[in-house]
Amino acid sequence: MLTSLKIDNFTLIDQLELSLQPGLNVLTGETGAGKSIILDAIDTVLGGKASGRLVRTGETKALIEATFQAPPIVTEWLNTHDIPLVDGGLHCRRELTTGRGSVRSRSRLNDVIVKKNQLEELRRLLVEITAQGQTVQLGSLDAQRDWLDGFGGSQQQQQRQVVSQAYDAAIQAQQALDRRRRAEQQRQQQLDLFDYHAQDLSSANLQDPDELDRLKQEHQRLSHSVELQKQSYDAYQILYESDGSFDSCSDLLGRVEQMLNSMQRFDEQVTPMLDLVSDALAQVEEAGRQINTYGENLETDPARLAEVETRMSYLKQLCRKYGRDLPELIEYYQEIQVALDALNGDGQSIEALEATYEETQSTLENECAKLTKLRKKAAKRLESQLVDELKPLAMDRVKFKADLQPMAPHAHGGDIVEFLFSPNPGEPLQPLTEIASGGEMSRFLLAFKACFTKVDPIGTLIFDEIDVGVSGRVAQTIAEKLYQLSQHRQVLCVTHQPLVAAMADAHFHVDKQVVSNGKKKSDERTVVRVTDLDAAARREELAQLAGGRSHQEGIAFAESLLAQAATIRQDD
Repeated sequence: MLTSLKIDNFTLIDQLELSLQPGLNVLTGETGAGKSIILDAIDTVLGGKASGRLVRTGETKALIEATFQAPPIVTEWLNTHDIPLVDGGLHCRRELTTGRGSVRSRSRLNDVIVKKNQLEELRRLLVEITAQGQTVQLGSLDAQRDWLDGFGGSQQQQQRQVVSQAYDAAIQAQQALDRRRRAEQQRQQQLDLFDYHAQDLSSANLQDPDELDRLKQEHQRLSHSVELQKQSYDAYQILYESDGSFDSCSDLLGRVEQMLNSMQRFDEQVTPMLDLVSDALAQVEEAGRQINTYGENLETDPARLAEVETRMSYLKQLCRKYGRDLPELIEYYQEIQVALDALNGDGQSIEALEATYEETQSTLENECAKLTKLRKKAAKRLESQLVDELKPLAMDRVKFKADLQPMAPHAHGGDIVEFLFSPNPGEPLQPLTEIASGGEMSRFLLAFKACFTKVDPIGTLIFDEIDVGVSGRVAQTIAEKLYQLSQHRQVLCVTHQPLVAAMADAHFHVDKQVVSNGKKKSDERTVVRVTDLDAAARREELAQLAGGRSHQEGIAFAESLLAQAATIRQDD
């Protein structure tokens, strides 16, 4: 249930705070007073299309906040999306900011930033806006099918999911079969090419992407082994053990160490320096030993050098041949091995894939048949309930049929669903939107929503001038139907009918006012104001709706409407 609405700088609304009640809430006012702006704000805060024109002229930011009581299904949705519940409620906030010819939008749920698709999911659990202009949606066969499935309840919706999964499986099997057939047409040619490449590369024993780099390093070492031996011997002589023509580094450091040891006896400040020299001597000696070992292990190996040169030449030739470096060549070899498996059908023959496809297709047809059976039962219930809902609305001879015609199995089942309607005896059933008048469509929409209140979890129903084009007894029955709906759902209704407004639990008057921010006429601005009417103000408003002006007869008529509404409430 929508409990409060706060709007700042949204089209003609500068500031507005509205507290809504359970039951039937009505908005009345002159045509063009701004009633639909309020509904637009509700639509926008729940993810409706945003544009720069929604931001009040002269401002750069619009803000809409809506607070809802969260029923269990909404609480479950919030938990699924890791959004905390705040005081048992749900606070929706959307900011629209204009700049550089565009509009930026940011939405939050209980202070958690959410995406547009999340809002669209949540919206379906919170509100439903119905207007007489919904004939385009009503005329959509896809929408009619979805409504019938929604009316059928959880079992029917679960079966539709089963059908969708079976359809996906059949499509995947069909695609696998098609791929296999296409592969078969090209298989031999590709097999010859890939098999040749695979054998060519297999004989090369390609495993290490860094093999060329390692071979280059080994080639450098083998090519300069004599020079490396000489230089390592010279380095060893310098560091560790000279031939007597000069003092080695270790000899010099050893003498320095002896000197510092002698100095340490007289001055302990020398100790850190002695430690440094001792460490340096140990490292020089170790380096000398390792260099000596390295030089002794170096060997000239012409055979290995020739082997390395041959392998390097072969790998470079392969890389040039295939237009890839060595890592890419190894990756290509792995790819063609996978491709060879695929060309051989991954072990599955065309016959096996055909059998799999036939099996999935049969499963799809069986699941579609189950869904059709459920749809036919739901269609009968919908037809009966809808006619019952229409009878009190001065349509007691109406005929309605949710017609099912077979179609090729699809993700949504094997049925074309179409709503057929005949408002007058003797007239054939025809598509709803082709035959229903404006007044008939209004009553149909209202009766349609009444049927769905028994299966739909939505807590707030919004009707935008659903009573346009009707009057008298029909208007009274619409008013009573809206009141009956409000006993199970919160209802927000924009209306021009005093009969409807009289049934309200909460009545709001919407009007446009001109306000001035300065002394000049150019400083005047139009704003939308909403007034929560008390008992006296309601009588005045109902009198205006009934007679266009407030006078004693109008007041008397308003009082009679309120008394009649009170009687209906007591009877219910």
